[in-house]
Amino acid sequence: MKSKEVLFAVAIIVLTIFVTFYGINTIFPKPVYEDFCGRGDFSKPTRPPEICPTVCVELYEIENEKCVFNDCGSGCGADNVNTFETFEDCEDSLLMKNCYDDFDNALKQRSRKVFFLALPLGILIILGGAFFFGLEIVGAGLMGGGVGTLIYGSGAYWPYSENWIRFLISLIGLVILIWFIYWLNNRNGKKRRR
Repeated sequence: MKSKEVLFAVAIIVLTIFVTFYGINTIFPKPVYEDFCGRGDFSKPTRPPEICPTVCVELYEIENEKCVFNDCGSGCGADNVNTFETFEDCEDSLLMKNCYDDFDNALKQRSRKVFFLALPLGILIILGGAFFFGLEIVGAGLMGGGVGTLIYGSGAYWPYSENWIRFLISLIGLVILIWFIYWLNNRNGKKRRR
């Protein structure tokens, strides 16, 4: 390929990735943190050390997803992050944990949907580039865009999947890719002989 053809192929790769990325984000928009946790500041208040004596103190703690009063609290400080001076501090912390868990669950569900949409889409784009375009530049560009789409889809779900799932997806992808390359080379070799 000449340098102009390489640049055209790179441009097709980038634009294919943009089209699939923004298309998927249009179908499955990202959850917005403020929709789950509002705009309030739910960060746990920091306590100056002098408020926490070394003797038994009365504190609120989170037990079974509820704030409860502890007659003789287990103390406060960096080693005990679930102890609060006031009921309001405890409620704010619990509210933040619950809304963040909901937000994280929404991210997980979206990532799974993106994965199951981007994976077949990326494969179709790769196959389209390999079979349906007579121009090598367009085919190479689409195949590169398909690979980028696969990376985007897998990357979205990767943090939420377990190691055995990552291993299985990687192994299956590698085997299919090697088989496809051999098949394509055999096919192209037969065409050249004719």
